[in-house]
This record gives sequence, C-alpha cells and structure tokens, in this order.
Amino acid sequence: MLTGKQKRYLRSLAHHLDPVFQVGKNGTNDHLIRHINDAIEKRELMKVSILNNNLDDKHEIAEELAGKTGSELVQVIGSTIILYKESRDNKQIELP
Repeated sequence: MLTGKQKRYLRSLAHHLDPVFQVGKNGTNDHLIRHINDAIEKRELMKVSILNNNLDDKHEIAEELAGKTGSELVQVIGSTIILYKESRDNKQIELP
C-alpha cells in the first residue's frame, strides 16, 4: 500500500506522462493485461486512458487493472488511470 505522501509524489511524476494504453468499448481482456504488465515492468509508472465509448465504471476498470497486473492504483482522474508497480530489473523511481 502506498502512503498519501507517496501517492502525491507519483502523481507529480505522472503529470507529464502521456497515456500508453486505451481501454475501449470492449473493456479489458487478457491481451491488454499482458501488455500493461510488460510495459509497467519497464516504466514503473504509467497512464491508461478510458475511451468515451466504454460504458463501464472507470473505478471498476481501474481496480481490475491494478488487481490483475499486481500494481498499485495511484489515481483515477477524469478518464485517466495512473498505475505504479516497482520494477524488479529497471528500478528508476525512489519513493519518499
């Protein structure tokens, strides 16, 4: 679990990032989860956007993505999800 201070720090780092993946009208699937797992191992911090044609609840999508990828949900703001997972091989971010 991340503390409030750590989440604020990660939000400040994520502010300048562009979304890497998009969740469309079909929602999440195993293929998307696998790609997010690979990308978050390299990046540690990433944004995922939810398209307007997706009618599912964005908070449920965020919890599902965080749970299936083993990452921490930093924030859901608008239609953007910010995820963090500490990398085993490519450690770049030092949390306060």
